[in-house]
Amino acid sequence: MTKQTIRLLMPQWQGGNNPNYSFGAELLAWLAPDNDQPLIHVPVQAYDGTPLENENGTYGRKQLLEQLEAAYHIIDTHKPDRIVMFGGDCLVEQAPFAYLNERYGGNLGLIWIDAHSDLGRIVGYDYGHTLPLGNLLGEGDEEFAQHVKIPLKPENVFIAGINVLTKLDTEIIQRLGIKTAGSQELLNSTKPIKSWIKQNNIKHLAIHLDLDVLDPKAFRSLLFANPEASYDFSAAGTMQIPQLLNLIKELSAESDVVGLGITEHMPWDSINLKKLLSEIPILNEHGA
Repeated sequence: MTKQTIRLLMPQWQGGNNPNYSFGAELLAWLAPDNDQPLIHVPVQAYDGTPLENENGTYGRKQLLEQLEAAYHIIDTHKPDRIVMFGGDCLVEQAPFAYLNERYGGNLGLIWIDAHSDLGRIVGYDYGHTLPLGNLLGEGDEEFAQHVKIPLKPENVFIAGINVLTKLDTEIIQRLGIKTAGSQELLNSTKPIKSWIKQNNIKHLAIHLDLDVLDPKAFRSLLFANPEASYDFSAAGTMQIPQLLNLIKELSAESDVVGLGITEHMPWDSINLKKLLSEIPILNEHGA
């Protein structure tokens, strides 16, 4: 029986309070190999110059919840077997992965490939994209977590590529018993993840790929590689592209990958070129 796969394009920017995430998502969807998987756009309120309000500890909370519900609605309408998500900020992962956990009886395995855990709220950094994994586990932000009907099992979650653990990361990871491995450990061997898959009998797997797991010196389309303003609020990734590709291929051979989310693409050269083109007079004239 043929399994239905849908692609979602969700150019959400409010979770990181950075409008450039929208263009990054659109470019991701354009760059992906073309096939017969339908591409469905999740409606996202475009940036109009109005600053986001901090609503109960999260900038743009109302918009983010509305967009989350829109994603759930689209997914529930199609009821796919597999989902590919092109984001946007990391919070776009909540709806597809929550659905897939329901679809596969609460036994979904999730590899969170990211330089950050996305498990909890960071004091002084009130952005929703720090919380999606916490939400999926039934923690994180209470209002967002309420939309997860069946929380993921902590033992079915593996965080890969995280090199620097904050005090909050350590507390949550130890309390829940979540497995982790840094980029250097995985460079030597992917055995820790393969063992985790076997030990937990994971048949269906979702992969979250936050591109910031990559080394910004090797891949420059990241928040950490902004040519005009350095970003050092949190630790950058160190993974190389060949290592990342090998990891995903090995995961695909070990288990049935039913979900893939790619997020936080920040293509600075294309962003700056787009701005340049928007200011060139002849390109903004109307034809006769």
